[in-house]
Amino acid sequence: MRDPRYDVLFEPVPIGPVTARNRFFQVPHCNGMGYRDPTAHAVMRGVKAEGGWAVVCTEEVEFHPDSDISGFVEGRLWDDADIPAHERLVEQVHAHGSLAGIELVHGGMAAGNLYGRIPPQGPSHLPVEGYDPIQARRMSRDEIATLRRRHRLAVARSLRAGYDVVYVYAAHGLTTLQHFLSRRTNDRTDEYGGSLENRARLLREVLEDTLEECEGRAAVACRIVVDELLGDEGLGRSEIEEVFGLVGELPDLWDLMVGFWPDDSLTSRFGHEAWTEEHFRGLKQLTSKPVVGVGWLTSADTMVRLVRSGVVDLIGAARPSIADPFLPRKIEEGRLEDIRECIGCNVCVTGDWTATPIRCTQNPSMGEEWRRGWHPERFRPRGSDAKVLVVGAGPAGLETATALGKRGYEVVLAEATRELGGRVLAEARLPGLAAWIRVVDYRKGQLSRLRNVEQALESVVDADDALGFGFQHVAVATGARWRADGVGRWHTRPLPVDPGMQVLTPDSLCSGARPDGEHVLLFDDDHYYLGGVLAELLAREDRRVTLVTPAPRVSEWTVNTMEQERIHRRLLEVGVDLRTGTALAAVEAGGARLACAVTRREEAVACDAVVLVTARLPEDGLAEALLARRDEWAAAGVISVRAVGDAWAPGPIATAIWDGRRFAEELDAPPIGDALPFRREVVALSPAVT
Repeated sequence: MRDPRYDVLFEPVPIGPVTARNRFFQVPHCNGMGYRDPTAHAVMRGVKAEGGWAVVCTEEVEFHPDSDISGFVEGRLWDDADIPAHERLVEQVHAHGSLAGIELVHGGMAAGNLYGRIPPQGPSHLPVEGYDPIQARRMSRDEIATLRRRHRLAVARSLRAGYDVVYVYAAHGLTTLQHFLSRRTNDRTDEYGGSLENRARLLREVLEDTLEECEGRAAVACRIVVDELLGDEGLGRSEIEEVFGLVGELPDLWDLMVGFWPDDSLTSRFGHEAWTEEHFRGLKQLTSKPVVGVGWLTSADTMVRLVRSGVVDLIGAARPSIADPFLPRKIEEGRLEDIRECIGCNVCVTGDWTATPIRCTQNPSMGEEWRRGWHPERFRPRGSDAKVLVVGAGPAGLETATALGKRGYEVVLAEATRELGGRVLAEARLPGLAAWIRVVDYRKGQLSRLRNVEQALESVVDADDALGFGFQHVAVATGARWRADGVGRWHTRPLPVDPGMQVLTPDSLCSGARPDGEHVLLFDDDHYYLGGVLAELLAREDRRVTLVTPAPRVSEWTVNTMEQERIHRRLLEVGVDLRTGTALAAVEAGGARLACAVTRREEAVACDAVVLVTARLPEDGLAEALLARRDEWAAAGVISVRAVGDAWAPGPIATAIWDGRRFAEELDAPPIGDALPFRREVVALSPAVT
């Protein structure tokens, strides 16, 4: 039963001509599927609606090829041919009584138009965002009129597809409407430039066009940046208050965000829940229309406070709705302990940056709802009475045991230490990563209520144990260890290492070991978050740290989690010396030899210890020992043995958890041989005319 203190979250909210059945609003967010995987995308959104989100929106949807963001796979509504894909999404959302929203976008100076090869347009003659060698042309009055006409056509198509909420988008630094609003990108001197009223003219016109086209058949939402966080160089809070004075009563809903996309999706390493509150407070009082806003909101109590204190009317979420599509329903049913809280790692965002289907550390079913038929809450019943041994209680083992337990299998989860969690337990103690412990906490909570799953702590399992206790299936989730020989991307063979130099790895640092001396050289050939986190850890412990990486940037891959610049800044702030484009060539007595990643020119540097963050080796000894005794399986009753997670192939925590779910899903499933392991949509060929 729902706790009465959360009743306010389930009040209906009128949004113009439509009504949201509660205050949970899944704001538009990317997913890496878009126009390429329309059914997978639609079913994913439908699961959100099933989970209780009253409004479920698309990602940004291009409405004409004069503004395409190819390289990213977003939504498209270029012409009538795209309508069926959107009808499918609307159908999935409506099936569960939710409203479907579409966010139309003209990227302007944020889009290189690499697919259509149409020169980008914007308010000014300026290069496009990023480093594409492309420049946008200043829009003429006729071209502004064309943009308005095409946006209006897209609104009409949105209505034909059945959408209930249509967005006018002026946020994230990704839209022409924001480019016109901001003096950073608008240097015009005509009626569309100069004063704020002039810079807001196009926003007003598009809002009026959209309202006229919708004619009460759908609500009109405006997503707007409330502060670009650029000081006097950009659009600030005081000007946004003026914008509300100009057009505050036009849309049926205001959707608020802060800064640019990396700010809006701030990782937990650099932010906290409801960090946007100070930026949003007071804006709701400038309009009579409902307001929605995000802020990595994961606590039901925080949500209630924001509503009751008049900060927002609707609880906006992207990442929390990805981690747990059923968050609203669990609050409504009084099951807060079952909420899969977002950890703020931004693995979900990497799907967009790599043009691959969305994924999530906490929710391995995300993106697999249609492709593999996985559901975040429902599991198919077990296919036999087999008993399963899961060895290792890191992220893969925890997910394997949890999913198998929910399928109804009798499971024993054996862990060699006193605590569940594996690498997550260790990494969550590092600077900025405390929220990651939610990965363990959620699964511990689920396991505690599964009577068919037995936990055996301080239990070291060998091959004889696995074969001797009557298990039919064995999942070896024993993790991986960091290499101490320098092998990784740059070196595929061990480095020369002088035995007189202290060499540490992430494993040794996480276990409490520390360098003997003051000056530490950390070689990061992993390029994700851990090298930077460990450098910060050592610097905060008053050691002089030099971070060396062959990549052109520190923590290079975190451009995909949109935190690379913040990591770089944090390392500079704590005094880490950064040596990019540089590789470790050898570890010597009293120091190391470094090599330029381009010229290979070497130099000697002094240091007291070396930390290697390079590659990992799977701890697959138990799996290998069992596979070597395959001839004994029949007598022991064992049917299958498989390494899972990092013990199978080291990767991010999200990958380990996903592989644990895969093991549980595939157990007792018929073999597929060489068939594809997931569904895909294949485009229909058009006539080959010339």
